[in-house]
Amino acid sequence: MKALITGGRGFVGNFLTGCLAARADHVTIVSRQPASVRTARADVDVAPWLPDLSGYDAVFHLAGEPIFGRRWSADQMESIRTSRISSTRKLVAAMEQADPRPRVFVCASAIGYYGDRGDEVLDETAEAGPDFLASVCSEWEREAAAAAEHGVRAVSARIGVVLGLDGGALQRMLPPFRLGLGGPIGRGAHWMSWIHIRDLCRLLIHAAEDEELNGPLNATAPGALTNREFTRCLGRVLSRPTILPLPALALRAALGPVAGVLTASQRCSAQRALDSGFAFEFGELEPALRQLLHK
Repeated sequence: MKALITGGRGFVGNFLTGCLAARADHVTIVSRQPASVRTARADVDVAPWLPDLSGYDAVFHLAGEPIFGRRWSADQMESIRTSRISSTRKLVAAMEQADPRPRVFVCASAIGYYGDRGDEVLDETAEAGPDFLASVCSEWEREAAAAAEHGVRAVSARIGVVLGLDGGALQRMLPPFRLGLGGPIGRGAHWMSWIHIRDLCRLLIHAAEDEELNGPLNATAPGALTNREFTRCLGRVLSRPTILPLPALALRAALGPVAGVLTASQRCSAQRALDSGFAFEFGELEPALRQLLHK
């Protein structure tokens, strides 16, 4: 496969690059800091700007302003939105000009698409939520779907809480949990849909290769848990207590509107991925955490 990746220097993009390179695929990363990528990876090509997409088989779009990069001001929220929408629009325009065009466009989205949904089981047919992040994801997915107008199959991967050691939620959670200071957020009743970084990148590649997949795809493991259950499992794996809850009000006071991302309840179904023939290596949380934390 000849693949192009945007966001290749990020947590998910770096791991995906390694997975594709290990398969001997031809990988190109788009980065405005090519020297840093070359230092980190000698087995990929680096482009400082978007190249001609003619002849590429797959385009993986993972770039965007980090959700947790800084407190959500009006300017930051606009940056979160435009960094995703504008870049996706440019990629689709570049695909239109390509000859031959890529076969598939795998674009990141997020389970934030669903908003806060309580105990509802969410498959890809569920409607979008009413909040800011849901509106961003909806617009993002509409831009990605426009690739289909040019004969390019488009998949929007609604990514859950990604578990890995080089970034993401787990890296932020580990310091207090290792000190025995971890605990549920509020009552811990909200659902967390997670995925191991290895399974996520395998699923993104699977989405690129399975010609029957298009449109939204939940990129979450089958074993969704409540925040309380997740917390207890992480404490058990670390052999640490998890008795100190983090009040939701304190979280909102500290983080502002972005705290809603951490307290939203999203119980996502992985059935579409399973029905497509994808086999999760880590379908349950405890084996996933043990693989990451007890290597």
